[in-house]
Amino acid sequence: MASVSVDEAMRRAIELAARGLGTTSPNPVVGCVLLDVDGEVVGEGFHAYAGGPHAEIVALAQAGQRAKGGTAVVTLEPCNHVGRTSPCSAALVQAGVARVVIAVPDPNPVATGGAATLRSAGVRVDLGVRRAEAESGNVAWLTAMRRGWPYVIWKYAATMDGRSAAADGTSMWITSEAARMDVHALRATVDAVLVGVGTVLADDPRLTVRNLRDGSLAIQQPLRVVVDSTGRTPDDARVRDGAARTWVATADEVGAGPDGGVDLPALLAALHARGVRAVLLEGGPRLAGAFLAAGLVDRVVGYLAPRLLGAGPAALVDAGVTTIAEAIDLELTDVTQIGPDLRITALPRKREG
Repeated sequence: MASVSVDEAMRRAIELAARGLGTTSPNPVVGCVLLDVDGEVVGEGFHAYAGGPHAEIVALAQAGQRAKGGTAVVTLEPCNHVGRTSPCSAALVQAGVARVVIAVPDPNPVATGGAATLRSAGVRVDLGVRRAEAESGNVAWLTAMRRGWPYVIWKYAATMDGRSAAADGTSMWITSEAARMDVHALRATVDAVLVGVGTVLADDPRLTVRNLRDGSLAIQQPLRVVVDSTGRTPDDARVRDGAARTWVATADEVGAGPDGGVDLPALLAALHARGVRAVLLEGGPRLAGAFLAAGLVDRVVGYLAPRLLGAGPAALVDAGVTTIAEAIDLELTDVTQIGPDLRITALPRKREG
């Protein structure tokens, strides 16, 4: 096998890390590639689920004795604490690894310090290789860890003129099956799917991750969260069907905001305490507007169908904008055609002042 560069190995480690999206919380996604003294790949690993072996441990097990004197290339600083598993920094030292290349330092005050432990044991440590790319792949966990509440993605589906339903209220289906399958893939990467009680009453959604071809449920399901200030969610609503965990968050339990509804920052703090690091906000338009008005949305994913309605409910309502100067500006990061529809991904720009 031919030798590979550290940069190539890190690119591979980032690809491996992505395999853990949606299954590792409250832990991060991490990938690791081990190179022997000749630069050949002798071990690969990623963190697959919370409580399971970390990426470094998986890669070390594959490499065996060939790890000695080699290089570990890892997307996140190896942990330095005893949790459900032993410290990865100590395992790397014990294996005789001579060099560790890290993309992103660990911001978790409980787990950080791995780089210092490695250096004190005589291991060469290099930081920052493909850092931006690795941070992007782990953005939800890193953001949640740094600020103390989850990363929020607002997902919506609409016609080209911004309607989420027709004038008579019908909305099945605005977008294509291909787009709906893509949404299920997106749901599979988050820890919680969140809607308002209005959406539950109007559409009775399941909010599960499913294979649309045969209707089968994914093994790992995100927490279903209904923002329901006064507890109006029916007992027979499909979100209560037992297919996944469900939390009906009321104002009495979470706390009330200035409008009497559920306090949104308090809701996110409560979700963070439950181990949620990434939230998919799916509806409805007023709840999305409230999140945007409060500056609580980190990413917008819109599915636009090549259709026009001319009337009907808008995809977004009451986002705190009354004049063009107050518009929420977005930075487009991706535009992809999904079947006949467009998926547009954007990041809200931070407002000054």
